[in-house]
Amino acid sequence: MNEQTQPATVRVFIALAPPDYAKEELARELRPAYDTHPHMRWNRIEDWHITLAFLGELPAETVPLLRPPLAELAADRQPLCLALRGSGNFDDRVLWSGIDGDLDELHMLAADVRTTVKSCGVAFEDRPLRPHLTLARARRGDRSSAGEIAEGFAGFTGRQWLAERLHLVGSNVGRSRGPIHYRDIEAWTLGNGNCTGS
Repeated sequence: MNEQTQPATVRVFIALAPPDYAKEELARELRPAYDTHPHMRWNRIEDWHITLAFLGELPAETVPLLRPPLAELAADRQPLCLALRGSGNFDDRVLWSGIDGDLDELHMLAADVRTTVKSCGVAFEDRPLRPHLTLARARRGDRSSAGEIAEGFAGFTGRQWLAERLHLVGSNVGRSRGPIHYRDIEAWTLGNGNCTGS
């Protein structure tokens, strides 16, 4: 009976996630904007992530095929030292915070993740990587709020943190009218290492 309730497709992406202290640091910086711009569609803090590869809607039976090769890739990698820094917006509507730190390694990890996914026979739109955390979306017709908020924390620089896990994430987009929620399908630890940046 239970098979009937399983969705035929899952919206999937592969990502890194900042630790709680890094997210809380940025959330404190954003707090005034939560009050001044309540009409923005704010992402839940626990859902903040850096997308390495967005795979879109996949048949549910395809997802398990990604697990072994992604686990192997994660095992061969060292953690990355990153920080949240600055702000901006895409298309006047999507508010984001930028990423600083081991960006060359971040781009290499994303390229390897994408190669691994393609080797599993999964086709997806291979967009250029623009490392960021999506924080909120303005409602249709609101062309100023994202820019106003971004200006308010353009100088933000968070503490460094170690990205230690590779996450395979599913979302409920298209399945509900409420906010988008994400859940880890699985996560793998990247090798052992320390943050050695300045």
